[in-house]
Amino acid sequence: MAPATKDGKKKRLPAAPWGELPPHMRVLFITGLHRTGSWLAEAFAADSAVNVQLDEAIGLTSGLARLRDDVFDAVLISHEGESLDALDLLEAIRAGSHEQQPIVVLGAQSEQEMSALCYEAGGDAYVCVNSTTTRTLIWEIARAIERRRLMADVKRLQQEQRHRLQLEHDEANRLLVQQRGLIEQLEQLRRSEVDDDGELVGGESPMAAPNDLPGKLVEHYRELLRTHVIMGSGNLSGEMGRLADMLASAGVTARQAMQLHLHVLEEMIRGLGNRSSRHVINRADLLILEVIVDLAESYRERYFQRIHPPKQLLLPGIDDPPAAAAA
Repeated sequence: MAPATKDGKKKRLPAAPWGELPPHMRVLFITGLHRTGSWLAEAFAADSAVNVQLDEAIGLTSGLARLRDDVFDAVLISHEGESLDALDLLEAIRAGSHEQQPIVVLGAQSEQEMSALCYEAGGDAYVCVNSTTTRTLIWEIARAIERRRLMADVKRLQQEQRHRLQLEHDEANRLLVQQRGLIEQLEQLRRSEVDDDGELVGGESPMAAPNDLPGKLVEHYRELLRTHVIMGSGNLSGEMGRLADMLASAGVTARQAMQLHLHVLEEMIRGLGNRSSRHVINRADLLILEVIVDLAESYRERYFQRIHPPKQLLLPGIDDPPAAAAA
């Protein structure tokens, strides 16, 4: 017999391993006035495969009240036509917040005639009492219990997945806000660096918005970010170098590159929908770090070439006086 909780209600026993019969089952049998459950209790008692505790409720009202006040592993409904229509009772049970309650319908009609109607009304199985055995009925009940367990597990996992994805998206948005705040702070610091004449020290141009950058450059970075998220940076060394040259040729600073990165990344995060954003954020962080390093190296090389411009070298001996003249 199932143990009782502190409030006196009985609780379900631990679930059986998948694919096996449970050692105990507490089942509610809802019948009509003209058919009692004594025959079913005797049949369960004669089969020793499972210890079935059978509780009986007569009529729709009594059955719903028992489901509301007690806990059962499964429900059996006797389909008796006008006196007790199991299909109507099924719909009433499902409408009463018992979506995960395993329900098996018993009737005199054949499975071919009633199974589809039973499934459509929310039942888990239909069994013809005239052509089944007690062991088969026990397995049908066990399978109904297992099916509802699976449905509950799937629903729980889906809810956990949605919650996890929402947390990831919230975290991604928080990181983007922090990074944009850092850019704004750097921009404010740059604007505060003025000399006595009110001019910016260093003379750096204001930070350009993504719309102020060449469209080809923005689209190139967008495609590069998508490819980097999928493949990583292992096969993109050549592309990274070309991107750094494009940014340096356009006069893009590190802050502008970061702003471009955040603009494209925000577009990608919004387009993810219910997909994970953690992988995208991690790969994007690696990309912008490599972009900034390559951009700094590109500017260093340009500065070195400016202070050390190439010189035209003469061929060897062209400045030496002729041998005859020396004599």
